Amino acid sequence: MKKMIVIGAGAAGMLCAIKASERYKVTLIEKNDRPGRKLYITGKGRCNVTNASDEETFLKNVISNPKFLYSAIYSYNQYSVMNDFESWGVKLKTERGNRVFPQSDHSSDIIKALENQLKKRRIDVRYNTTVKEVIINPYTPDDAKDKYEYIATGVRVRSGTDSELLQADVIVIATGGKSYAATGSTGDGFDFLSKYGIKVSAVRPSLVPLETFEEYPGEMMGLSLKNVSVRVTALKENYPSLKKNKVLYEDMGEMLFTHFGVSGPLCLSASSYISRFIYDEKNLNLLKNVNLKLEIDLKPALSEEELDKRILRDFEEFHNRDFQNSLGKLLPRLMIPVIIKRCGIRPDKKINSITAEERQQLLMQLKHFTLTISGLRGFDEAIISGGGVSVKEINPQNMELKRIKSLRVAGEVIDCDALTGGFNLQIAWSTGYMAAE
Repeated sequence: MKKMIVIGAGAAGMLCAIKASERYKVTLIEKNDRPGRKLYITGKGRCNVTNASDEETFLKNVISNPKFLYSAIYSYNQYSVMNDFESWGVKLKTERGNRVFPQSDHSSDIIKALENQLKKRRIDVRYNTTVKEVIINPYTPDDAKDKYEYIATGVRVRSGTDSELLQADVIVIATGGKSYAATGSTGDGFDFLSKYGIKVSAVRPSLVPLETFEEYPGEMMGLSLKNVSVRVTALKENYPSLKKNKVLYEDMGEMLFTHFGVSGPLCLSASSYISRFIYDEKNLNLLKNVNLKLEIDLKPALSEEELDKRILRDFEEFHNRDFQNSLGKLLPRLMIPVIIKRCGIRPDKKINSITAEERQQLLMQLKHFTLTISGLRGFDEAIISGGGVSVKEINPQNMELKRIKSLRVAGEVIDCDALTGGFNLQIAWSTGYMAAE
């Protein structure tokens, strides 16, 4: 039986090892003392296993290189993942937005199911083992049509003070990206490949909170808003290369104010588009002078005319109150002082003396609450990293590098990332499956 070495016991690596065990004698190498360190913290510890949407919807939620994933998604889709975990003893449930979780709400159940499969299939799992080098040699093709430049033949590993050379017919790099480095995602896979000229698209934080210039978010720290809409725009005046203002992201959902800016599902998703836009390809880093407009509609279900009528009704009900005591039905408590400041209306002004112009100022703050994005938080707070091994370097049918025979990649190490909701884990499962084929 041929031998396969899988580097990295995360979601993609474990699934790959399990599926490959039917055709290969598999060795799974992990530098941590246990598998699934990052998997353990996904979904706030609940593990959003996948998203129970159809393939078309899934691909619409992939930001980077969705076409590359066609073969992978249609070969091992969301329902394949769900069926496998159910057959491995994990009961699943589907929540709002088609997000799939274990019924227990414990990511440890997902990891335990994968571990049990590794043991059942007698896969040689080596923990506390670091890959120092992937052995790659020049390739002499037997067929003149073969375009490989190199061939991968093994890995050099270290466990404690012991060093060892392991040989294999196929090697899979599933080392993850660079987010949450404490879990082991430190960009090792990129280092293995860059010396052989494999193109690695700029690795950057993605699904990460946003920082703002304004200090208002800090005054509302911990406040979560539901059913609001958010729009992020790059203004031509700040980005002269643009022909007109460019909307980078727009959607409706939940968000959260923090001491440094904003977070929550809407803002995390927005960050994926922002990071692509503000990345400086020439200098290979994120732009330092980020200046993007973040506009929040606090009442997206109401038109401006409908909201004005609603405000008038509240003003009629509280016509003898101070302005500061009239907004309890419109706004959460923590937001009221901020809105008052931004309206420019005296807090103690009586409702019955507020002018139509002042009411319009309140209306504009409710429909167009604007902040300025100054940057993204770092890799330590990013759910995933964007960028990675260029898909142009990879055969989508088996995840093998086009220039290095027998070397495959899977998971976050590939330049494919998606929005929140289980889509990124599905990419890991699907590409891990293809690398095992």
